[in-house]
Order: sequence, then C-alpha cells, then structure tokens
Amino acid sequence: MTLPPARTRPAPRPTLLLTGGAGVLGRALVDELAADHDLVCLRRRNPIGDPRVREIAGDLLAPGLGLAPAEREELAARVDIVLHCAAETDWRKSPGEIRRTNVSGTRHVLDLAERAGAPFHYVSTAYAAGELHPRDRERFPGAAAYLESKRAAEQAVHEAAVPGIVLRPSVVMGDSRTGRTAGNGGFTALLGSLVLGRLPVLPGAADTRIDLVPQDYVARAAADLIRGAVTEGEYWLTAGPQAPTVREAVELCLDFAADQGLVRPPSPRLIPAEAAHRLLLPLTRGRSHHRTELLLAFQHEPAFTTSLGGPHCGPALTRDGIRAALVRTLLTWAESRSRLLEARRAPVPGPSCAALSAQDGRTARLGGR
Repeated sequence: MTLPPARTRPAPRPTLLLTGGAGVLGRALVDELAADHDLVCLRRRNPIGDPRVREIAGDLLAPGLGLAPAEREELAARVDIVLHCAAETDWRKSPGEIRRTNVSGTRHVLDLAERAGAPFHYVSTAYAAGELHPRDRERFPGAAAYLESKRAAEQAVHEAAVPGIVLRPSVVMGDSRTGRTAGNGGFTALLGSLVLGRLPVLPGAADTRIDLVPQDYVARAAADLIRGAVTEGEYWLTAGPQAPTVREAVELCLDFAADQGLVRPPSPRLIPAEAAHRLLLPLTRGRSHHRTELLLAFQHEPAFTTSLGGPHCGPALTRDGIRAALVRTLLTWAESRSRLLEARRAPVPGPSCAALSAQDGRTARLGGR
C-alpha cells in the first residue's frame, strides 16, 4: 500500500484522534486540547461522556481497531493528528495481556495514523528507559511486562512510516490546582496507605527520588508540542532534579495525616531494596505486594532529565510546586475517604470527670444563693 504523505500543515482547527480519553491523563488532555481541536476519542468500554468530544467505539486489540472498513476509512480521511494515550497499566494483569494491549494496540493505532498520513504522538513512561534487575523481572512479572511493552511500542513508533514523538511522563498525580484525578488507584492509593499508617515498612533508601508530575503539566506539555507542530523526538515530562526523595514524600504524608486530625502515624522503617526482596516481599500478598512493587519500580536514582520548561514543552516544575500538588492530590483522596477518616480522627479532649464534678458543685452553690 502506498502511504499518503504526512501532513505538515494541519487545518486551522485540526481533528485529533485520542485514545485513552477516559483515563487519568486522557481527561486532562481533553481539557487541554478541546478549545482548539476537534477531538475524536476511541474507546472500548468506558464512555467519556464529554460533549466536547466525538466518541467512537472500537477495540485496540482488533485489526483495524475493530471498526467497519467504511468507518475506518472515513476516520482516516478526517484525522490530522493521533495522540495515543491508552495503555494497560494494571500490573496485576497477565504479562501476555499487558503486552497485547501496549504493543499490538499501539501498532493498530499506528496503522490508522499511516492511512491518515498523520503524525503520531505516543505516551510512554520515563521508567521504560531503564532496565529491571533480573531479580525484579522474576518477582514482578507485571511490572517487567509493562516496561518491556512500552519499550517495544516506542520502537514501533520510531519505525513507523509517519513522523512520531515519544512522551515520557513519570508518576502522574492529580491536577496541580485542584488535586482532581480520574481515579484514586495506583500511586494515590499508596500515598493514602501512608496517611492511614498501613505501611510500617517501606523498601528503598531515604534519599532515593520518586519522580512525581501533576497531570495538567503533562497535558499542557503534550498539547504545546502538538500546537507547535513538533513531530519528532523524545520528551521527558518529569520533575527531574526537583523530584522529592522517599523520605520527603513519606514525611509529607504523615504531616498530612496530622493536619487531617488523625493520629500522626510513626515513620515507616525504610529498608534497602535488597533486604526488601529477601525479607519483605515473601511476606506480602495482594494489595500489599502490589504497593511494594509500585514503590520499588517508581524509585529512581540519579534524577531523570526533564524537558518541561523547554521549547514547546509547557512550564517547568519547582520543588514547592510538586509538594503543593501532592498535598492537593491527598486532599482529593481524603474527600473520597471522608467517612473512613472521620471514624479514625482523634477525639477532641474534653473536661475530665473531676473537672465536671467541680463544675457541678459550683453550679449547685450558685443556684442556692
């Protein structure tokens, strides 16, 4: 098949095909792009329910995205830009399922971009740039499959017949202004466990960094690259040297607990990663094992490079800005757990029994005068 040439001058209001529009980052991308793009969102199960977008039911895993031939050709004729954000991020799924979604799904979306001659913007992850230790690949098959699938998808983008860029965000948290996010799972749930004192032991060194970036910063950078007609390169949407350490993030969560009227949990014991593999992981199951996996995978040293603040890549992050965004994310989490937090709040100290007896005596004497 002879592919049409890539479009270098999109229409005044270009049509953008977005996948993953119902996800955490997808919602932020809709907010950022809707004002100056006609958005078409491919979705499988979860409707987006946003009047600013046109939804098309499809399937990333199916050839042709599960669309009828006429519908696929009509979509390819309209699309000017493709932004592929959909991915399987649940590491508890089987490695095969993760690879199928993240590699085969990316190739199917690339096929449509090639039919359209549209530049392809791919949302990967900063952590795909590193290699897991063989021990980690064995203990964390979900995380290993996720990172390997992201690297394979990046390679497919580089080899495609249309221009493509790779976006590498780190850990995406809530909106920097509101703390809102499309879900409270993953890393937000881990932070909540720290607030509730449910993680007495954590793997990692106190000075190891955890790179966190608010979702609106990622969305703004992705949109600026699109608006700037940038169609090649790799962009690191990370906190970089401003990323907090494990100890800083933990202490912020414990201080937040006290600010919410809870008993401030004791600081978790931090143990080296090697000791965590030998002593901690064999004892964890279910959610505890998954959260330990997240912490081990999300720690990174040295600091990532960052493209934020560069040309066509949104504003830079500051250390204070990250801390403020993290607190707002926790406030949003707390709103969703209001009943649980209310039940755990420390009672307000009242007068003692002796003080009440003395008060009753004074009241009786005053009444007798």
